[in-house]
Amino acid sequence: MRQANPQSTAQVAGHPIHAMLVPIPVVCFVGTLVTDIAYWITANMQWANFSAWLLSVGLIVSALAVLAGLIDFFGDRRIREIRTAWIHAAGNAVALALSIVNVFVHSRDAYTSVVPTGLVLSAMVVLILGVTGWLGASLVHRHGVGVEVGERT
Repeated sequence: MRQANPQSTAQVAGHPIHAMLVPIPVVCFVGTLVTDIAYWITANMQWANFSAWLLSVGLIVSALAVLAGLIDFFGDRRIREIRTAWIHAAGNAVALALSIVNVFVHSRDAYTSVVPTGLVLSAMVVLILGVTGWLGASLVHRHGVGVEVGERT
């Protein structure tokens, strides 16, 4: 008999909450980079406002995703035994910390809210999320986290 895969502890109707929430902050943080670039090119202040709003929404939903992710991480010891899970969590913690700094940078006035610090922070967060997203997919597709035995991913 096959042993069950590590399971998501925070779930609704069998669907992991972490996986449902994560796309929202990822889109918000990528959108922040896009709107930062648009502001850098056009100097239209509305783009800087969009960046601040996207960062704020991304951070709020990130807090919920972190909570669900931590419940999963500490809810099944087999997840904690996977090295990839630790790297995924640490990378996301760094991206979240940089985003918190970035929201304060974006609260400054005009040009200094985006160029250069806000733009650099946004780019760093997107790069980190690319890596941690890859690792998160590895947890599901390679390690079977949150996938029932016999299900195809």
